[in-house]
Amino acid sequence: MDKIIVGLVEPVKIEGKEVLARIDTGANNNSIDKSLAKELKLGPVIKTIVVKSSNGKELRPIVKANLEIGGKLIETTFNVSDRSHMKYKALIGQKVLKEGFLIDPCKERK
Repeated sequence: MDKIIVGLVEPVKIEGKEVLARIDTGANNNSIDKSLAKELKLGPVIKTIVVKSSNGKELRPIVKANLEIGGKLIETTFNVSDRSHMKYKALIGQKVLKEGFLIDPCKERK
C-alpha cells in the first residue's frame, strides 16, 4: 500500500470545510476546537473521555466527523476542546495517521 505524505501542518476538510490542522504524532486522538465543532454542527456526543495534556486532565466530549486528508476520506472521531488560544483549530493524531500516512517535516503545505 502506498503511503500518503503529509507535513506538520496540513489542509484538511472536516465535514467539507477546509481548515489547517496540526499533525501531531504525540497525540493518540484527534481534537477540534469547540467553536469549529459548533459551526460544523458536529454531534451528537457519543461518549466522554479523560484527556491528559500539558494543562493536566480534562473531561472532553467525543463526536464523529468525516475527515478528508491527503485526498483520503476517513470517518473518525474528535475530542472537543477549547483551542481558541491555539494557532490551529484542529489536531490530527495517531488514530488517523495509522490509516496510511507518513509525516515529512520538510513538506510545505499547498
